[in-house]
Amino acid sequence: MLASMSQHAEMPALTWGELGVSELLPTGTVTLLLADVEGSTALWETQPEQMTAALGLLNRTVDEAVAACGGVRPVEQGEGDSFVVAFARASDAVACAVALQRAPLAPIRIRIGLHTGEIQLRDEGNYAGPTINRTARIRDLAHGGQTVLSGVTESLVVDRLPEGVWLSDLGSYPLRGVPRPERVMQLCHPDLRNDFPPLRVRTEIASHNLPAQLTSFVGRQTQMSDVRQLVISNRLVTLTGAGGVGKTRLAVEVSSLLNPEFPDGIWYVDLAPITNAAVAPLTVARTLGLPDQPGRSTMELLVRFLGEKSMLLVLDNCEHLLDACGDMVVELLGSCPHLTILSTSREPLGVPGELTWRVPSLSLADEAVELFADRARQARPDFVVNDGNTALVREICERLDGMPLAIELASARIRALSLQQIGSSLHDRFRLLTGGARTAVRRQQTLRASVDWSHALLTDPERVLFRRLAVFTGGFDLEAAQAIGACTEMESYQLLDQLSLLVDKSLVVALETSTETSTDGGMRYSLLETVRQYAQEKLGESGEAEETRTRHRDYYTATATELASQGRAGVERLLAWARAESDNLRAAFAWSLDSGDRESALRLASSLQEFWLRTGIFREALAAFDAVLTDRRPEEIAPGVWVRAVADQCAIAGWAGAHGHTDLAQEALEVARKLDDPALLARALGACGTATFYNAEVSQAHFTEAIELARGAGEEWSLMPIFSYQATAAVVAGEPLAAIAAAEAGRDLADALGDGFFSRNNRAWLGCGLWFHGDLDEAIEVLRSVVAEAEAAADPSATIFGQVCLSGTLAFHGQVAAAHSAALAALAASDSVGGMTEDTVNGAIAHAALAGGDAEAARQAAQEALRHSVPDREAFTRSVAPLAEALLACGDLVAARHWVDECIAMVPGIFKMTALTVRAFIAAAQGEPEQAERDVHDALTIAAQTQGYMKVADTLECLARLAADEGNAAYAARLLGAAHGMRQCKGHARYPMYQAGYQAAVATVREALGDNAFEDAWAEGAALSIEEAIAYAQRGRGERKRPASGWGALTPMELDVARLVAEGLGNKDIGARLFVSPRTVQSHLRHAYAKLGLTSRVQLVQEVLRHA
Repeated sequence: MLASMSQHAEMPALTWGELGVSELLPTGTVTLLLADVEGSTALWETQPEQMTAALGLLNRTVDEAVAACGGVRPVEQGEGDSFVVAFARASDAVACAVALQRAPLAPIRIRIGLHTGEIQLRDEGNYAGPTINRTARIRDLAHGGQTVLSGVTESLVVDRLPEGVWLSDLGSYPLRGVPRPERVMQLCHPDLRNDFPPLRVRTEIASHNLPAQLTSFVGRQTQMSDVRQLVISNRLVTLTGAGGVGKTRLAVEVSSLLNPEFPDGIWYVDLAPITNAAVAPLTVARTLGLPDQPGRSTMELLVRFLGEKSMLLVLDNCEHLLDACGDMVVELLGSCPHLTILSTSREPLGVPGELTWRVPSLSLADEAVELFADRARQARPDFVVNDGNTALVREICERLDGMPLAIELASARIRALSLQQIGSSLHDRFRLLTGGARTAVRRQQTLRASVDWSHALLTDPERVLFRRLAVFTGGFDLEAAQAIGACTEMESYQLLDQLSLLVDKSLVVALETSTETSTDGGMRYSLLETVRQYAQEKLGESGEAEETRTRHRDYYTATATELASQGRAGVERLLAWARAESDNLRAAFAWSLDSGDRESALRLASSLQEFWLRTGIFREALAAFDAVLTDRRPEEIAPGVWVRAVADQCAIAGWAGAHGHTDLAQEALEVARKLDDPALLARALGACGTATFYNAEVSQAHFTEAIELARGAGEEWSLMPIFSYQATAAVVAGEPLAAIAAAEAGRDLADALGDGFFSRNNRAWLGCGLWFHGDLDEAIEVLRSVVAEAEAAADPSATIFGQVCLSGTLAFHGQVAAAHSAALAALAASDSVGGMTEDTVNGAIAHAALAGGDAEAARQAAQEALRHSVPDREAFTRSVAPLAEALLACGDLVAARHWVDECIAMVPGIFKMTALTVRAFIAAAQGEPEQAERDVHDALTIAAQTQGYMKVADTLECLARLAADEGNAAYAARLLGAAHGMRQCKGHARYPMYQAGYQAAVATVREALGDNAFEDAWAEGAALSIEEAIAYAQRGRGERKRPASGWGALTPMELDVARLVAEGLGNKDIGARLFVSPRTVQSHLRHAYAKLGLTSRVQLVQEVLRHA
């Protein structure tokens, strides 16, 4: 009978032809019985002897049952251990099936399928066609010992069933390879097993039903890897995120990589179209191809089907069916141990065991741009992203928050709009971003529809809070949300819960911050810009926009004012808070202006002065004050508020080197003097001091009074900036000792109060003062320390000033490469604060170029410095930009002379000394030795008065060259020796432009004196201190018109002799000090006695002391 029998045992096969029925196959409408042995291969392997006996019994049983029931077995129909029997009547087939199942056939169990239909003969001994195929598929549904029949057969036998037999409706099932599902009944009998597992539906299931994608997947490679690993390691993963962020696409792409992990397949279920929560399980069942089964719920059907299968179920768009999806997921995962679920939703399902993973926006650096380019090419194939438009594409993507849906909608507009037009249209993005693919779900065809979908899922209290949050820009913290989002005590009590729900629903983004970027290191919240624009529309429609914006303004003004009033601790918190809230602070300030509340605008601006000052945000700060402050004080603004604002404006302007608002500062000082507020008056005095930086006498008077007031009021905190301003003014005035004194006082106070910002900035001015004083090594040490600390603290002011001063010091020290590097670093830092110090920075670049011998680069940099100057700073810019020296080095003597003549008339202190020295070199080159000598001596006089020695070596060498030309070789040799000693001791380098003239002078003097005399004179000069060298140089100055008598009639040499007499030296010692003979000393004494009307050394000493 069975083909398998001949393979496993030597027994005669059942020959149906011997029964005389091979010629009697029924045709027309026939009921077929198809059966096979369940697990026969395994039984042969494990129980071969029992199987031999059992199959013998089966042969006899089939023979008897078929004969008894009037069936016919087609010749050789069936494969392996299966067999086929045909019946003219359906009831006979049922009776045969009952007989076969009741027979004692252990250990084998047969499964039987019955179906009725029109039949075709393949040949005279076999059937073919759809009826036998359908019967085979029905049999394949059954388990061993189970008989199932089709709905067609059931209708024929339901009224003619054998005694004790009944039918159980199992529902409709899809049949493999058969176009329509089949209603299946189970044949039941009291003597048979009637409780079986679910039918064997689709035992060879497809690997997946993931939707095919028509567009390429861009970016997210790292995210795909991360999510893939999460799905492998967790049984429930939910991808959350705002609408349009790409949750569905990411889920599908990740799932496509997971086939090897889930041998029973991956099934994708889209729940977006479902509006009735009760239908969610049915949607999953239909996707899996499961039919309804009477007597079983859909969940029971799913559980029975999924059972032990290792399968991944992808549930897409769950946010509107949260409860239904949550319940379904919990039951399925609890009952099906090898099932894994990946869901997408705008908010978590909120069930135990769920791992949520927020899908971020695309990276703006590359992924967003790549997506825009890819989708734009679909709309316009010739579109390319290149160097000319990359920045604009990136800006568009950034304004769209890197959201894939928004980017795809925007890129589609490239058919009709240019990139510039797309970018400028984003202010009304809901109108622009429409027209998505017709195949996309409705809510993804426009940007508004996507956000509408999320908004519709909110409760009324959630909608109220959502629209109020629209006033925030750049994010907010919980405290701010409480202050602005809640108008009543009840709303305040519920706000945290409502905010959390908005986060869960992906309308608000939550991000944990560090203490470096916030005041408390807590959570920070924000709305994506697209969502915020939508919320703004809702806020406008609600009628509470003005009230909400005013609460927003008042909260940020009050918070900033409170932090700014708390001294050092408050300032540290203010910096962290204001960095995080900068966008909100701008919005609050703008609303103050828009609503006409200028006093609130000034209060807010003044509270942010420390923030702007310490972070180098100069341009924005000055623009804020300029937007409110006018030439005269408005009557509606409180005097104290106005004075404070003017003082703060002047402080920032002075720090940034901008226009000083002198008249406004003076008016503020007059108003402050009428108010009983010493601290405010000190601020006003400081404002006047900074506004008059370039008038040393006036500014120092203001600073001195401000310091006295602040000290008297115990306002140590306000002293720090005053000392810094005072040091700055001293540097501008070219007074190194005053700069050093003020900077040291400010540094010591800042260190005592623990304020790193003012400590660094005071030390920057200290380093500058040391440079001007000629102490280059100490200056370099101080300035390098300042720069390192400033860069570590992200302090742009100290970085800029520190690098500028360091560059200049290094240039004078001969470290050309380091000087150039420092100058470029200063330029980069200047760019970061809006380029408000480009004049001083380019001055440093010019000095570095001169130190390196690049005259043309020096000229260009010096001219660039002057181009960036402002009228108030012109004198200072001329002081720091070595244009005259650069022109001299370029050989343009006429231009150099013209420029330096103007500078000498304008610049003060050591800068004037430098300009005089440069003019001396120019005059000597132009053949004007008398002018050159006058300039040299005037320069040395200023150097002695200011103790600004940085250029003295050059000045002495210039004078030596003049002396050599006049034949005064010994004098020249001592001057050259003095300059050399200074360079050796202090590290003062010589710019290459002066090297040739210097070498020529040395050669001339050496030749005139001879080697021995030259070396002796050189050594005598090298032994002099700077002060002694200047005095020696001055003694050689030619006679000028002097009074005939009196102290003013004494020559420089006579003055030096008189001072040395007062020190108690004799003529021999005086001669040795002044390089003259004792006789010459006595001659000078006689001349002095005659001019002063004196007769003795004692009288001379008294006169010297009187004029000291």
